[in-house]
Amino acid sequence: MVDKVSTTQELLRQATSLRLYEKLVLQLNKDLLYANIDETFPKETAPEDLKKRMHEIIYRLVHEKFADYLNLLYIIDVSEDQVKALEENDTFLLSEKVVFLILKREWQKVWFRTKY
Repeated sequence: MVDKVSTTQELLRQATSLRLYEKLVLQLNKDLLYANIDETFPKETAPEDLKKRMHEIIYRLVHEKFADYLNLLYIIDVSEDQVKALEENDTFLLSEKVVFLILKREWQKVWFRTKY
């Protein structure tokens, strides 16, 4: 179920419909804190706002704090192979795709923890 999502919108819809969206936000906040990224999301953050702000955060990290960006990916446990497979020269579009990978990994953590 978790691996079948192919877009950020689909992932966020699934998390919301399963009533696990709030846990997704909390997991994301926890990992941002571990990575020393000074950003948090209120539990009530709308899914589209979450997506938009995460895109802004990742884009900014890629441009201004690349080491922090790599650390965040490591802490969240986003596969290096998946990131390398993103064939994108435009950092704006690349950061959008990385947001999907981040949210997908966070969603996997939440879903598995809830399921098992």
